[in-house]
This record gives sequence, structure tokens and C-alpha cells, in this order.
Amino acid sequence: GLIRKVRALPQERGGHTPALALTAYARTEDRVRALSEGYQVHLAKPVDRFELAAVVASLGTQVR
Repeated sequence: GLIRKVRALPQERGGHTPALALTAYARTEDRVRALSEGYQVHLAKPVDRFELAAVVASLGTQVR
């Protein structure tokens, strides 16, 4: 629900803020749902710390 509220905001109020879903839910359906809700990336725990760092860094380049 949170990401839907964020995505509903205008861009100048953070509506386009990059977002990562870090969750224990690892099924394909969970990934599809997270991405369709507005997250750019879905990672299932446990996640490799280097992968997490790389994903967060890549999201940082997406800020408009």
C-alpha cells in the first residue's frame, strides 16, 4: 500500500522516487505484484550484500 501512495504523488512531491522491494516473498507472483505496484526492483531475502549495494546504486542513478 505504501508504494501505491507514493506513486500517486506528483513528481515534485516524490511520486517518481526509485523504490526497491526487499522481501521474503520470492515467488514469481510476488515479484510480478511488487513490480506492478510500482517498485523498480524486487529482491528476495536472503540477498547478497554486493547485489543489494549494486541495485541501490543503480536506483540512485534513476532519480529525476
